[in-house]
Parts: sequence; C-alpha cells; structure tokens
Amino acid sequence: VQLVESGGGLVQAGGSLRLSCAASGITLSIKAMGWYRQVPGKGRELVAVLYSGGEATNYADSVKGRFTLSRDNAKNTMYLQMNSLKPEDTAVYNCNVVVDGGRITYMGQGTLVTVSS
Repeated sequence: VQLVESGGGLVQAGGSLRLSCAASGITLSIKAMGWYRQVPGKGRELVAVLYSGGEATNYADSVKGRFTLSRDNAKNTMYLQMNSLKPEDTAVYNCNVVVDGGRITYMGQGTLVTVSS
C-alpha cells in the first residue's frame, strides 16, 4: 500500500492550497479516510475524516468552513482544499486510510504546509 501526498508549500495568510493523496495497492475495504496534521513538538491533530457508508465529513473546529475533504474514486485520490489559510495552519499534513474494520491504518509520508503572516 502506498499513500503519496502532494500539494504542500508556502502560501501567504488568506491564500489557498489543495493537497492531494494518491492511493495505490489498497485491496481491503476502507472504513475511513482523512487528513491529520502535526506541528513539530506537538501532538497530531485530526483535520478531517470521512467514514465509508456516510456522506458527512467531520472537521476539526479549527478548520470548519475553510477546509473541504473530497475524493475521486476513479483516480483513487483524496483531496484537502484549504482556503483562508492562517499561520496556525502551518504543519505537516498526512493523509490516512483505515481498512479492514479498523484493524489496519495506513498513513502517507506527509507534505509540509507553511502559511506566512
């Protein structure tokens, strides 16, 4: 299984970025997919998650109304559209896929997002 994130970079506050997560090799049933972020020296924060079987996406309060998780099943790719970015959004963002009823979790290598003030 491979999850490859892209789309990170440096952006000014108020700007936008779209992160992509291309998945390959997943053969087991997906239970959930989403994005985490982590600032060095701090814990990992769940940014957004979509559970299979439901259409609603759960977002962290800190990103509600600004971030949107979506997926393109035909391309096996998940996206995180980030608008109105703030300096506190600066972090390494990892995509995450949970399979096999929650028994296995895959996470990508991460992509760095830096928001300047």
